[in-house]
Amino acid sequence: VQLQASGGGLVQPGGSLRLSCAASGFTLDSYAIAWFRQAPGKERDFVASINWNGGSTSYTDSVEGRFTISRDNAKNMAYLQMNSLKPEDTAVYYCAAMVGSIPYRSGYEYWGQGTLVTVSS
Repeated sequence: VQLQASGGGLVQPGGSLRLSCAASGFTLDSYAIAWFRQAPGKERDFVASINWNGGSTSYTDSVEGRFTISRDNAKNMAYLQMNSLKPEDTAVYYCAAMVGSIPYRSGYEYWGQGTLVTVSS
């Protein structure tokens, strides 16, 4: 079971990025998927999650309305579209998966390596 996050980079405040999470060794369609982030010197925090079929999502308050989590089970992929980025969104972003049917906010058992997002002018 492997997850690989990609798509991070340097972006100016107000800009957009789309992160991707590719799964290998298993099929995602039985799993809830989430994105977490860890800013320098801080703990890893929940960002967004999506249930197994994309019908239900959950977001932390600070990204509600700016970020959109989605998935494509046919491609074994999940995504995080990030718009109106702010300097405080700077962090290493991780995707995670767990068996389940709702958009959990914790308890994830499978993790990918992180991808760094830097929001700076």
